[in-house]
This record gives sequence, structure tokens and C-alpha cells, in this order.
Amino acid sequence: MPAKMPLDRILASLFPAGHSVRVTDGLITGEGPLDGTRLVVVGIDGDTALGVEGALALSRAVLDAVKTGDKAPILVAVDSDSQRMSRRDELLGLYECLAHLAKSLLLADRLGHPTVGLIYGHSAAGAFIATALATRVLAALPGASPSVMDLPSVARVTKLPLDKLEAMAASTPVFAPGLDNMVATGAVHAVLDPEQPLDAQLSALLADLPAGDTRDRLGRERGGRPMAQAIAERVVSQARGG
Repeated sequence: MPAKMPLDRILASLFPAGHSVRVTDGLITGEGPLDGTRLVVVGIDGDTALGVEGALALSRAVLDAVKTGDKAPILVAVDSDSQRMSRRDELLGLYECLAHLAKSLLLADRLGHPTVGLIYGHSAAGAFIATALATRVLAALPGASPSVMDLPSVARVTKLPLDKLEAMAASTPVFAPGLDNMVATGAVHAVLDPEQPLDAQLSALLADLPAGDTRDRLGRERGGRPMAQAIAERVVSQARGG
């Protein structure tokens, strides 16, 4: 697997003229110039687990960006652990805080702030869903290792033997973690080239953003989720009485 690109190199490539992005307790916040406008940056660095405080702090950063009314694009950079597995966080309603963060990003995008995720390290489970997957499109850098759930955890939940899941994962991307499988299922829209300037690549991605969520279509075209688009369309049609 390629080495993970560190955040300082990513930021230098995104903002050659400088930026105000900072990392505090594993949380990324700040902004920098991109194509004559500002790019808001939020996220998680250093394989940090996302807990109640972190989810609320990132939500506030997103909503503060929305309040400006300037419709600046928002980049969600992610190198996280999963959500923080503590009794305290669960008792404080971590699931609601993660949902609040996801909804904040969805609201921002709906109100005219294009949202793009960038996974450059690890991420999993609720932290992955509430950040990277809550953006309109998700880009990645080589060396990223995303997963919704690792196979040992899938085995515990489904009660299926791990060796059977590993065999299924070899031919069915939806069962398997990892960047290549996330690309095949359509979860990752594009993989960027770390050897080329990231500002130009992100500008091109923003200029060609799809109007809505195209993950199911990409999954069909790439062979990772051949049935998802058709099933989703049937559900929508039936819900509308078609």
C-alpha cells in the first residue's frame, strides 16, 4: 500500500499561497484561498476517534460557514479512527451528534456550499459516515484505508464465519474494506494524484460536481454495486405511487 500523504503536504499543495488551517486535538478547521475564493476546511487528523465534543465542534464550524452566506465550498479532510467507543460518549448521545454533523454537511451543500470529502488516511464506521460520506462527492489519496466495517466486525454482526466473508470480499467489493473497493462501489468518486498540484485537481472536481448523489450509478458502472441504482429507483417510484 502507498504511504499516507501527511496533512501538512496536502495543505501546502492545496494552498501554495498560504492558509489558516489548524489542527487542535485532532480536529481540522480553517480556510485558504482557491481560485479567487475561500475554501473552508474541516475534518479529522491523526487517526483520531470522533467523540461528542469533536462532532459538535465540526458541526459548529460547518454551520458558521453557512451563516456567512458566501456559499464557499467546504472540504472535509479525513484521517480518523472510528467513532469514540466510550460509555460516556454513548450516554451523551454520540449517535445524535454524529447525525447532527452529517446533517450539517448536507444542509450546507443544499444551501449552496459544495461539499467535497478527502480521505487521506484511515476512517471507519460512524466517523466515516458522518464526515467523508456526508459530502456530495468523496475523493481520496493513495494510501487511504476507508471502511464502513471491518470483516471481523461484520462476522460478529452477521454470525457468518470470517473465512466465508473473506471469500465473498474477494469477488464482491461491497463486502470488503479498502480504497479499491470503495472506488468500485462508487463511494469514492475519484482518486487524486499526490504528485500533481492538489489545488488544480480540487478545482476541477468542484467545477464538475454532479447535481446530486451519483454513488449508486457509479457503483453500477464500475461493477461494485450492480443492483443498487435499479433498486433505489424502484423504491422511489413505488413511494411516489408509480
